Amino acid sequence: MIARLTEPELESALGDLTDILHACVQDGASVGFVLPFPPEQARAYWHDHVWPGVAVNTLDLFVARQDGRILGTVQMAPALMPNQPHRADVAKLLVHPDARRRGLGRALMIALEQRAAQIGRTMLVLDTRSSDPSRVLYQSLGFQIAGEIPNYCRNPFEDRLEPTTYMFKDLS
Repeated sequence: MIARLTEPELESALGDLTDILHACVQDGASVGFVLPFPPEQARAYWHDHVWPGVAVNTLDLFVARQDGRILGTVQMAPALMPNQPHRADVAKLLVHPDARRRGLGRALMIALEQRAAQIGRTMLVLDTRSSDPSRVLYQSLGFQIAGEIPNYCRNPFEDRLEPTTYMFKDLS
């Protein structure tokens, strides 16, 4: 089941979200963090960076639940600038490594697209490490490559830089 979390639900979701982020980074996801990455840092990310946006409605947080447990998540941040009322950024598509290949990432992205259309956002933008498998998922969902920036992000395991691909999808 895919749902959009509201502020009252955040605290009860914190444990599962912390576990997902921690497990994904440990598994090599390039989502802004590098190893060593303790669970406390994952928890602080949700509490200090995501909750405030959800609380003031500048961020939509979607979750995928199975058997009462959150196994995946994605965020949508509608652009706030006056010349971008049609745009939103997609961030942190995460599916717990133990729950991959079940369609959760695809389902989360479809829910995000439906919400974007509901609030009048017709352009979605995201970036992903060029070598990440998520790039294939995004392309299968109709995202197009805008370009690649070399040496954009640090590899989570090694002290080396890797390229990032910027992608977009026009929902109009």
